[in-house]
Amino acid sequence: MKKYILFDNDGVLVETEKWYFEANKKALALLGLNLEMDFYQNIMIKGGSAFELAQLHNIDASIIEKYRSLRDSFYQEFLQTKDISIPNVKNILKDLSKKYQMAIVTTSRRVDFELIHNNRGIVDFMDFVLCVEDYTKAKPNPEPYLKGLEKFVAKDYECFVVEDSQRGLTSAFNANIDCIVVKNEFTVSQDFSKAKYFINSLEELRDIL
Repeated sequence: MKKYILFDNDGVLVETEKWYFEANKKALALLGLNLEMDFYQNIMIKGGSAFELAQLHNIDASIIEKYRSLRDSFYQEFLQTKDISIPNVKNILKDLSKKYQMAIVTTSRRVDFELIHNNRGIVDFMDFVLCVEDYTKAKPNPEPYLKGLEKFVAKDYECFVVEDSQRGLTSAFNANIDCIVVKNEFTVSQDFSKAKYFINSLEELRDIL
């Protein structure tokens, strides 16, 4: 019997994946580097950083750090100026909250997460939020979702994870938690063969849960 749902954030509850890519691309372009989508996708699947491109070009670590900070600024600007909402999320969560306890497990920095969710009302349905500062190893390592189980004092078989990326699916799978993958155009080419369910939109959660 499932009692808990652990949600990824980016690409599942808010449409931010594209803008994080654009922020990385914009910052790396200032270093004269072109961040291509295929390179970025491969890095993201492994849980790496787009700034590995700068390392491949032997750019000094101090310069990389400066432009990484610039990337963060670009991303926060996008978060405040772009429409990142996903239709009907609050109504879906309201329905699910009648049957399940829910939480968010994200690789976002807490400062970005709070900027995203300021007055959005999504976290009102969550028991807790785990951001990247709350664990030592990020997705695809299973630690983030194992921490989620620990916070709920839950067994793996009592929980669903909802994800949109191969990296997140791998994290859930290695934590032995059934994973539902929501289609996202940004990650659609990734391998989701280990998912329990693959759905076209968050709306379909109500049909299968």
